[in-house]
This record gives sequence, structure tokens and C-alpha cells, in this order.
Amino acid sequence: MSINHTVTPASLRSRFQALDDERARTWTPEAFAVNRNQRAALISDHDPASHVQVGDILPDVSLPTVGGETVSLETISGKGRSVLIFFRFSGCPACNIALPYYRDTLWPALSAAGISLVAISPQPLGPLNEIVHRHALPFPVASDTGLKLSRALGITYKFDEPSRRAAEAKGGDSGILNGLDQTWELPKPTVLLIGAGRVVHFVDVSPDWMDRSSSETILHAVRLTTEATSHAA
Repeated sequence: MSINHTVTPASLRSRFQALDDERARTWTPEAFAVNRNQRAALISDHDPASHVQVGDILPDVSLPTVGGETVSLETISGKGRSVLIFFRFSGCPACNIALPYYRDTLWPALSAAGISLVAISPQPLGPLNEIVHRHALPFPVASDTGLKLSRALGITYKFDEPSRRAAEAKGGDSGILNGLDQTWELPKPTVLLIGAGRVVHFVDVSPDWMDRSSSETILHAVRLTTEATSHAA
């Protein structure tokens, strides 16, 4: 089973850099510092040994999706390999760059190869619905409301105090982001490739939400697992 993909002119990283550059021009220095300082702290504090690892078995959970269906990790892993993409929330500017990028550069190759793609956010289904329709996402988008799965995988982070104050000053509500009152906690952008038995074959966790797995990186991991399976057979 071959994996082909088309590389778009603008890489994911370049798109994030353009967003960062725009913020540097248009935000106040204080607001820009809050954003950059939180991200820098998450990078410096990140411990790769603290989160899900290759070879781990994911919990057998079922998550509701926008559209009224349910995604069962046991069911999708029983049908073959699956890519899980954890993102923050519907209004996140970086997520609104990443998800349509995956729609255009990742989903077609995975779909052609019979590999499922599921995007997962802790946001409740109501507000999560917005990003699905905004970008006409063709893959399931599921809600991990309450962060049960994300916490089990060790991929969440908490807002630092300046970030929490800035969010609240804009009228933010943690319950709208993750379904939990006064718990300013979100998943770090994460990509997992899982196979039969919910076994993890690839992990990429980014502590910085402005630096996420490229489609090339994910498809390379898929190709490696395809080759390993072929050799084992």
C-alpha cells in the first residue's frame, strides 16, 4: 500500500511564522510577551518521558464527534492504522492553520491508503462544531471533554498566570475550552499513529502550539510502519 502526497507551497512552519510575525507587528508588546513567554516556558519544561510512548496501548475509549457519531479507539484500531491529531480548540488561530493544512496535505494520502484520521480536542461539541464547518473538514473531529484521554496520555499543559489573566480579560471561559470550570488546561499539539490493539507506533508531542508535526513527518512514519509490516510478513 503506497503513500503519496502533494507538498503545498507554504509549509506548516512558514504559516505559523507568518502568524507570529503578524502578531509582533499588531499586538502590544505586553500581549505578545505573554504569548511568547508561555510557549517558551512550555518548551523548557517539557519532559518527553512524561507522555505517551511508542509501544504503549491506548485506553479503550469512545469519543463523541461533531455530527453525532462516536469514535471508538478499539474499533478504528481493529480496522487498521489510524492517525490521531490532538489540537486545542475551535478559536485557536494556530489550530485554524493546522487543521486545513492537514485536510489538504495529509488527509488525501491517508484516505487513499485506507488509514483513518481523527482530530481530537477537549472542547465541547457545540463550540467545536465551528471549526469543522469553517474549514469543511472531511475527517471526524471528536471531543475529549474533561480531558480524560489527554490527561491519561500525559499531553496536557496549564495556562500560566499571565495567560490565564489575559484569557479572562478577553471574556474567556475555561469551560468553553475543555468542559471544566476554572481549569485552564489544554492538550499540547500531538500526533499519534496507532495500529491493531490500540498500540502506539509513532508519537510527536509539541510543547509549542506554534510548532506542530508536518504532513511529511506523519506520512514518513506511516511509510516506515508499512515497510516494517511488510518485512514482518
